[in-house]
Amino acid sequence: MSDTIRPENHDEVVEALRAALESGRALDVVGAGSRRALGAPGGAETRLDLSAISGITLYEPAELVLSAKAATPMAEIEAALSEKRQQLAFEPPDWSQLLGVDAGGNVSGTLGGVIACNLGGPRRIKAGAARDHFLGFNAVSGRAETFKSGGRVVKNVTGFDLSKLMAGSYGTLAVMTAVTVKVLPAPEKTRTVLLFGADDGAAFKAMRDALSSAHEIAAAAHLPAVTAKGSSVAYVANAGRSVTALRIEGPGASAEHRCKAVRELLAGYGETEELHSMNTATLWREIRDVLFFVGDATQVWRLSVPPASGAAVAAEILSHVNGRAYYDWGGGLVWLSLDPLPDAGAGIVRGAVAKSGGHATLIRAADSVRAAVPVFQPQSDAVAGLGRRIKENFDPKNILNPGRMGV
Repeated sequence: MSDTIRPENHDEVVEALRAALESGRALDVVGAGSRRALGAPGGAETRLDLSAISGITLYEPAELVLSAKAATPMAEIEAALSEKRQQLAFEPPDWSQLLGVDAGGNVSGTLGGVIACNLGGPRRIKAGAARDHFLGFNAVSGRAETFKSGGRVVKNVTGFDLSKLMAGSYGTLAVMTAVTVKVLPAPEKTRTVLLFGADDGAAFKAMRDALSSAHEIAAAAHLPAVTAKGSSVAYVANAGRSVTALRIEGPGASAEHRCKAVRELLAGYGETEELHSMNTATLWREIRDVLFFVGDATQVWRLSVPPASGAAVAAEILSHVNGRAYYDWGGGLVWLSLDPLPDAGAGIVRGAVAKSGGHATLIRAADSVRAAVPVFQPQSDAVAGLGRRIKENFDPKNILNPGRMGV
């Protein structure tokens, strides 16, 4: 990167974008930089470093709302929420280790980055995605125009809900300078029921049975034996077989009762065990942050498919390319670690996913591969055309993260 601009407030962001428009200079928009390796390699030579635009500006625990400047570190957000026993229910992941990104000590990234990439963790099946907890923002468009959307309450939308548009735009439409999110109480107790030795088919049926029960499962994942052995939780790593995990949250007595009920429900599938708070937190952090694939030189795909199709999709891909997989979201999210190929196996992966109606995103690969292969799921002509028109309206000269999303 040949040049860096470091604004310290919203007005300086406006000035930076105005200058970029006048000069035709494209900008690489960065908060902490922990997610710069997501998406296609950008074509900007100037970095817009937002790290100084940081700090919590409003936190009202009783109202379940928090506002912060966009580059506020997630560690700061989580510390403030923890003091009040609250949380971001969408469970934002930290993929810095997976991506091998040096974020200058701020490895967990920023609140704005989490929202811009619409990242969510294992609780997605219960709490929804980041966009579902995104109440409002202030931003500067690629036209160097200030705008805002939403507010401090859930039902505060008139006209088009721009928050939903900004979530997942990867900083290609506007530069957010302030973000407001909904927060929720943290559970009093968290437990995990482990089922040992189920093959993929049985594990998916077990997860389906648990999720369709009245026991309020907060997360469901399946780790084949080759993946499970990489866990730092002894019960999982030393099992020597597959491990299916079901997380249960709530008041202490309720969590204990539901754990017992889930173990009884799954008794016909095999041996079960129960993890308590510390081991539960460790295991679900490994699942959330894809730590099973850290430290190797593989290419990593993230597949979103109908839960009933997850095992079959992974099996088809792995019959053509050497690798391993694990499953989150009750089987609907497939994480694949594949031996490196010049095209990351894109044709094989997307061919298998297409049969189920899902989509695939290339999360980790060398820059040269991500430049040659569509990182995000290719869109139909109609949807792609709509995306281009939206981009042209917000950023007509393509100065914000050009190429990041393939355009």
